[in-house]
Amino acid sequence: MFSKPTVEQAYALAAVFQTCNLVSQLAHTGETKNELMEFAMSTLLNQNPSSIEALYGSKESLTEGINTMKMFFSDKQNRTPTSENNALVSKEVVSYVMSTIHLASKLDKNPTLLERISKGIEDASIQAQHFSITHENVYSNVASLYQDTISKMRLRIQVLGSGIYLQQNTVASRIRCMLFSAIRNAYLWRQLGGKRRHLLLHRKLILQQLEHDQTLIQ
Repeated sequence: MFSKPTVEQAYALAAVFQTCNLVSQLAHTGETKNELMEFAMSTLLNQNPSSIEALYGSKESLTEGINTMKMFFSDKQNRTPTSENNALVSKEVVSYVMSTIHLASKLDKNPTLLERISKGIEDASIQAQHFSITHENVYSNVASLYQDTISKMRLRIQVLGSGIYLQQNTVASRIRCMLFSAIRNAYLWRQLGGKRRHLLLHRKLILQQLEHDQTLIQ
């Protein structure tokens, strides 16, 4: 019998959706909420959290991810004719989500690359302690690690957006960091037992887990 999704999986998946949403926002506008990028960076740099609660904190931290995931699961983004642009962005976000999940599955089969990434993230975490988690140097170094590792994999995520922003080094670095964070959360989702079939067969159960759970700090 197939296992049903758990609340821990639901939160990790919401983190994937939230961070992929940040990728889309950065690509189209060149900016997004700093507190959400800080949260995404914290989930990336914290490689050994003591618990899901320690990693994600309050449910409020995942509000945008939960809302984006609800929109995808309910297909509401395609029901209103006035939301054509939002629907397009939603499709991009879903594409990023599926790509990061696929990359996470490939990483699981490449221990050498995983070890290299782990060492690079550890170095970035130490650097963040001296500066800040959203310091430009931290963004730059994590983005370089992404280019040297994830970007070398067979599947490469094609980010769509405005060339004005995509060609800016600072924006491009932030996008790579957000993609890295999404992959990290997708990897955790898989470690917790998350399966692609859950996205097809257990959407209602995933949302129910989020609606009724009181695990994270309120």
